[in-house]
Amino acid sequence: MGCVIVAILIGCEVGFWLLLGLGLASRYLWNRRRLSTALLLCVPLLDVILLAASVMDMRSGATADLRHGIAAAYLAYSIVFGHSTIRWADAKFRHRFADGPPPWKPPEGGMARTRYEWIFWLRIVLAYAIACALLLGLVWLVNDPSRTGELINFMLSMLKVPLIALLWPLGYTLWPKKVESSGA
Repeated sequence: MGCVIVAILIGCEVGFWLLLGLGLASRYLWNRRRLSTALLLCVPLLDVILLAASVMDMRSGATADLRHGIAAAYLAYSIVFGHSTIRWADAKFRHRFADGPPPWKPPEGGMARTRYEWIFWLRIVLAYAIACALLLGLVWLVNDPSRTGELINFMLSMLKVPLIALLWPLGYTLWPKKVESSGA
């Protein structure tokens, strides 16, 4: 079922962008708001499908590998960043195709930018924690260390993401970018 997991993984990634694009087109180009809402609500279901396929694969005797770790990471990303990703794409699409206002941008500098970077980093840490919880749940569910060791390795290798991302809030804290005043 390993190849099937890869196919589902690719299908879910393509499906994410397809559902997002169709959802936004339904809302702004075709004025089908209810259809748009239904399509956008289906986006996180793709990650649940991917995780369920991984669980079924592991329960049927597969040995864990990168594919199973990515399934948990995708679901964690959707939980933490899914809404803001859809909101970001919505603002871009509305601005481009429906004469909406320019999309929101993070603060350019100062304390506001530093706060923004720390909050973003905390969300990365939360996504990492959720992915680890899902992976630990899979380890517990399978209950066979000889088949789940790779999930622990994946958690440890994934720790690089929040550690590397820590550079941004630290950078803005230690060397804040000055905000140019717009006064006369």
